[in-house]
Amino acid sequence: MSDTKQPWSGLSGRLETGEHILPVRVYYEDTDFSEIVYHASYLRFMERGRSDLLNLCGIHHSKLDAGVTGERLVFVVRHMDIDFLKSSHIDDILEVHTRCTEARGARTILEQKVMRGDEVLITAKVMSAVINGDGKPRRLPAELAVRLGIVKNR
Repeated sequence: MSDTKQPWSGLSGRLETGEHILPVRVYYEDTDFSEIVYHASYLRFMERGRSDLLNLCGIHHSKLDAGVTGERLVFVVRHMDIDFLKSSHIDDILEVHTRCTEARGARTILEQKVMRGDEVLITAKVMSAVINGDGKPRRLPAELAVRLGIVKNR
């Protein structure tokens, strides 16, 4: 899991004060017939935020899948609580904020919000689990917890 810069790293957003921030532009494909963002599009935006948080922390899905930690590992969403507070529209520029708040055993908790400027549009609490290639829960390896900045919560 090398920390070398990838050619796409500029697309992965940025880390600021313990959270990941990913800019997202709303395209026509993200909206429904009324040009308001379709609710499922926010799930994709938030997934990108979680994936790019991992990327910027040097944790790459392809390397986890290849077994660089000793066995194939995968992050899977176990549970989500989402509050849809305000809508967004075509051509809006949004930011997905993601913060990892806890890691215990195989479980991680991430808090996310989607913002337009200073307005919070969506809040979500996401519980994910680490599983191996056979679908069995696995403790988040200590090295990965350190990279996520959550080793103190283990």
